[in-house]
Amino acid sequence: MSGTESGFGQRMATLVALALLAGGALWLGDAQGWRMGALWLLGAALGLSLYHASFGFTAAFRALLGHGRGAGLRAQMLMLGVAVLLMQPAIHAGDLFGLPARGFVFPLGVGVVVGAFVFGMGMQLGGGCASGTLYAVGGGGVRNLLTLLFFVVGATLAAWQAELWTGWPALAPVSLPQSLGLIPAMALALAAFALVWWGSAMWERRRHGAVEPILPPGPWSLLRGPWPLLWGALALALLNLATLALAGRPWGITAAFPLWGSLAVDGFGWDDPVFWPYWEDPTRAEALLRPLAADRMTVMDLGLVAGALLAAALAGRFAPDWRIGAGPAAASVVGGLLLGVGAMLAFGCNVSAYFSGIASGSLHGWAWIGPALLGNWVGLHLRPVFGLAK
Repeated sequence: MSGTESGFGQRMATLVALALLAGGALWLGDAQGWRMGALWLLGAALGLSLYHASFGFTAAFRALLGHGRGAGLRAQMLMLGVAVLLMQPAIHAGDLFGLPARGFVFPLGVGVVVGAFVFGMGMQLGGGCASGTLYAVGGGGVRNLLTLLFFVVGATLAAWQAELWTGWPALAPVSLPQSLGLIPAMALALAAFALVWWGSAMWERRRHGAVEPILPPGPWSLLRGPWPLLWGALALALLNLATLALAGRPWGITAAFPLWGSLAVDGFGWDDPVFWPYWEDPTRAEALLRPLAADRMTVMDLGLVAGALLAAALAGRFAPDWRIGAGPAAASVVGGLLLGVGAMLAFGCNVSAYFSGIASGSLHGWAWIGPALLGNWVGLHLRPVFGLAK
């Protein structure tokens, strides 16, 4: 493709993305109210931030476990620290700007441990986590589109067979700010982030003689990218706070996936998901009966994809490649299934369980990261089986 043709393609992709964002916001605002239109644009801002900063949890864990590089992990610690400072007081009070604010506080049990481990394996095989898969799809990642498809399939299978895992042993939900007090819980969290930051820097310096900064020299461009990891970390923390303000709960992704799959099952007449134990739960039943446009997580997920499309086009990098290869395609299928099942067992993914769980002060969020890292390590060593580099 010539440079002229490539430039034309990027301009067309930019116009399509802008039309999707503007049209989606106007349509949702008219059909579901201004708040849903704002959530669509908020999802787009998340997608643009993830893409421009290349803020991938999967890549960060692979760099840490496979190469001893910890810049991505340190960026996560900064993101978590800012989110805890901004969000935990509001969640603890149950109020943000005069509106209700609740956190993601779920039971810590066998499901979280097993699910986080399974999800971690899926991250490395599927080539992304939940947020990474969505923003890569928006950026033209064809293999990630296959991962997303089987991510939805895995989550739907787990919802279909929910009675097999919903009764696993678990503690009652534990909110650390409620148990320890807000200030001690926040201080403990910040100390833990600082310790991880220091430990990763020491390990990296010992292995490589120097530490990669999260704000290296530019040039950087706010509109066209790229962004340093520092910008990405701050943007994600602030946008999670905005999600809490608009949606009344933190940023989440994967709860939409079993909904999409269950609606497809119902639409094709394969089964009647309304009678599955998963959807008989009164906290979930309403989602099956209302339009998808009324589902906040769905709106933000699709907005994230559109925002990543805009970011890729602005960066001149939107170029889908349909040549996947049998090995990587198989890795996407297996990885996607593991991601879907793992997210269901663990009450979420790296965003809703880890990022938003810790920002909410939930014990299960802290417990998620250990088995997830172990799963990433196993997945890293399984990648060569599918022809993928470690």
